[in-house]
Amino acid sequence: MNPLAATDAVSKFRLDGCVAFLSGATGHLGRRMAWALCDAGAHVVLNSRSREKIEALAELLVSGGREASVACFDVTNEDAVRECIASIGERHGRLDILVHNAGAGAPGTIDSASAEDFDRVYRVNVVAAFQLLQTSLPLLRSSARERPGGASVVNVASMYGMVSPDPSIYGTSGANSPPCYGAAKAGVIQLTRYAACHFAQDRIRVNCISPGAFPASQYLSRDPGFHERLKAKTPMHRTGEPDELQGPLLFLASDASSYVTGINLVVDGGWTAW
Repeated sequence: MNPLAATDAVSKFRLDGCVAFLSGATGHLGRRMAWALCDAGAHVVLNSRSREKIEALAELLVSGGREASVACFDVTNEDAVRECIASIGERHGRLDILVHNAGAGAPGTIDSASAEDFDRVYRVNVVAAFQLLQTSLPLLRSSARERPGGASVVNVASMYGMVSPDPSIYGTSGANSPPCYGAAKAGVIQLTRYAACHFAQDRIRVNCISPGAFPASQYLSRDPGFHERLKAKTPMHRTGEPDELQGPLLFLASDASSYVTGINLVVDGGWTAW
């Protein structure tokens, strides 16, 4: 009997007994991702460079009866990545879900960007995704043998890895997406496809989420017309709320997507559809 056929549809979204690693957990989108994974029953290893922020988030989650722990380090630090994954293996003996959400990219244009910007943004978005996956492979392979839907890797890219920003909408908001950001996110999407094809035989599914537009409040306050111009770019005539990434993340992280790998799930209100 197919083990997947014995479970009801809703239970496939549960992550009870799973261990997940989430980078960029204290960011604009990462916080809601952390809540989603915890609420679904996973123990979430929360990563951020800010110890103050990550400990505060972990305290909030744990105080509500959820399971979370802290891993404070920079994901571009290879030694720190190895130490963290080794610690997960020692403490939990498994890693079922790897979510790379950490990103970088200061506002800018081709006129103002530098080669150093490209190097930094590429390292955080693409190289770190590679290093986390490579280092986690032994644990992911082991967990994949135990879960009906295998292990899951979810990379967070952006709609700007697929299309160019429209410079006319940014005004004085200061949110101009730099050329290095979209180039790096395109790399994340391709790395996802590559890894999905190479690790399907190990029952490790690798997928990608491309959000947009999910503007942070500080940018909206700088230019009163910026939000209206953003909303006008989507068929739904609004921008996204961080909670709206929780469902897509749980789908890809859980056994609900057991036959899904190598996809780029675009969550953009239809922005890239026209």
